[in-house]
Amino acid sequence: MSTQSTVRFVAFVILAVACNRSNPAQQGASPAEGSQLAQDMIGAWVHVGRPGNVHEIPAEGGRFKFRTGRHWTLVQADPTGLVIEQFGGTYTLNRNEYVETQQYADSHWIRDNGKSFKFTVKVEGDTMTQVGIDNPYTEVWKRAK
Repeated sequence: MSTQSTVRFVAFVILAVACNRSNPAQQGASPAEGSQLAQDMIGAWVHVGRPGNVHEIPAEGGRFKFRTGRHWTLVQADPTGLVIEQFGGTYTLNRNEYVETQQYADSHWIRDNGKSFKFTVKVEGDTMTQVGIDNPYTEVWKRAK
């Protein structure tokens, strides 16, 4: 399965799940909305490294992050297209402070369900940088095409 096929399939699944959820206002958390940054973050992203150590987008497989405006999910596929990692949940954005709350996961990441992770985030063109606040998850992502 090609990288594009993997991205399309996972995006379809995420959007189908998100469309079947109830109204975000009824779920008690505020969605990320309103700002240009909030709009820029929506979509599919491919992990390319850390600040100062950025690589090319992998030709096959890769680690993808998808955002809908309220929900996020991270999926990693090996070069054959086999999903080897998957977890996600909801998020909020207040100016450039981004907070992910993990709600579901594969067996490796299930230990983080219920935890929230805080970041500062910026999007410049097709590059998004998340800097972990009190967590080790400082990452650079490129918009998937």
